[in-house]
Amino acid sequence: MNLNGTLLAVDAGNSKTDVAVLAQDGTVLGSARGGGFQPPVVGVETAVDGLAEIVRRAGAEAGVPLDFAHVAACLANADLPVEEDALQAALLARGWSPSVQVRNDTFAILRAGLDEPRGVAVVCGAGINCVGMTPDGRTARFPAIGKISGDWGGGGGLADEALWCAARSEDGRGLSTALADALPAHFGLESMYALIEALHLGRITMERRHELTPVLFAVAAAGDPVALSLVHRLAEEVVAMSYVALRRLGLHHEEAPVMLGGSVLAARHPQLEERIRELLAARAPKAVIGFVTAPPVLGAGLLALDEVAAGPAAAARLRKRYER
Repeated sequence: MNLNGTLLAVDAGNSKTDVAVLAQDGTVLGSARGGGFQPPVVGVETAVDGLAEIVRRAGAEAGVPLDFAHVAACLANADLPVEEDALQAALLARGWSPSVQVRNDTFAILRAGLDEPRGVAVVCGAGINCVGMTPDGRTARFPAIGKISGDWGGGGGLADEALWCAARSEDGRGLSTALADALPAHFGLESMYALIEALHLGRITMERRHELTPVLFAVAAAGDPVALSLVHRLAEEVVAMSYVALRRLGLHHEEAPVMLGGSVLAARHPQLEERIRELLAARAPKAVIGFVTAPPVLGAGLLALDEVAAGPAAAARLRKRYER
């Protein structure tokens, strides 16, 4: 039985995991950071084993047993309800708490940007996702698995589209674009043919394609029509997801926050941001755009405090810890 009323907040992304042990007054008692959380790659149990080690370190720093009043776990790759259920069962089996709520990690970014759990967030980093929530517990979300679930965008997707356009520009099948010179130049190469060969043969790893997303935005900023068309398409996707989530929650005619986060959106590229504002104003004129810069573990902590009705003073104390 939990006698100290402590809470466990988890933000586990693909590349890193942050854990915080909280008192119900919003004080951070202990924290720890570890590697990414990738159940599709290593399996649920192995992924949770890795998470358990990070939780152990956070508990040791806090000086409390791993026995919590509630666990708020915002986890990467919890994209479908069946995945959330499997992860929740695995966390319950650890015995940390009989009260465990598993959500996709995008919910942590959403809650980190809001004073109350009401609004929509779009996250665009390596991939793209959107979620929404209201104080009565209703949520809106998408599978966000990639092209098979209708997604377009994210840093990886933008890089692939830029490569496609650049290859076709160089060989004459497509419109001329400065991307054909800029993308290979980023890697010190002279042509798209050389870049294609280097990627295909593994001399440049496919993971390094993400480095090309900032190059795309730089070429777009210089006025290249093809690059700019990709930036504008991303804006259309962000607004489409935002509007549908707002509509599902009945917020599309109300003043409601639309929070933007992830590396691509947080960079605040002018051509992208201006287009998002223009398109969203046309579809949901009362929506208010904001940007999330606080660490997502703050959002997981606020969700934990919401669960125990800790109140605004506790939330403010937690925000002060992370919003420095």
